[in-house]
Amino acid sequence: MDDVAVALEQEQRIPLTAVVLVPPEAAWAPIQAIRRAHDPQYVRWMPHVTLLYPFVPAARLADAAERLRPAAASVEPFDVSFAAFGHFEHGGRSVTLWLRPEPAEAVRQLQAGLEAAMPWCDDVSGFPGGFTPHLSVGRFPTVAEAERVAASLLASWRPVEFRAAEVALIARSGAPGDPFRVAFTLPLGASMG
Repeated sequence: MDDVAVALEQEQRIPLTAVVLVPPEAAWAPIQAIRRAHDPQYVRWMPHVTLLYPFVPAARLADAAERLRPAAASVEPFDVSFAAFGHFEHGGRSVTLWLRPEPAEAVRQLQAGLEAAMPWCDDVSGFPGGFTPHLSVGRFPTVAEAERVAASLLASWRPVEFRAAEVALIARSGAPGDPFRVAFTLPLGASMG
């Protein structure tokens, strides 16, 4: 392991940075309409599929970006569709409603490649069943409420489709109300020239 990798591994992971797949802004409107109504994290997070989180301190994002660049480059861009909803239960406290990115396997492969480049950043794959690709759109008190909203949304939902061509390293300061911002982007399928 090189010196930069050793230094990155020794950094404490923090909830103020992440590696994510962000749909292009042109695809945000229908997603944001749901999030505005149902997601208390609507202002803090842009629409995204989390790939690595928590992540390294913001001061180390440039090093992390270089470490992850070959993994991102090894995955060709792919088309994504958000056509269905799913949900996670949080121990009886709440339920997260989310959009399912398809093909899920392409997102899983992207996440696995990024995690392989920084294997100490394995939090999102450490859940029972491993990594579940998703884009959170709401938080509800019960499964019944989440399922009712999902059924209502599906009645008029048109799949959101886009080309996944890059991943983003995002950060926020931690100040109240401060949203995540894109610090670096890494193209998928880029030549390592």
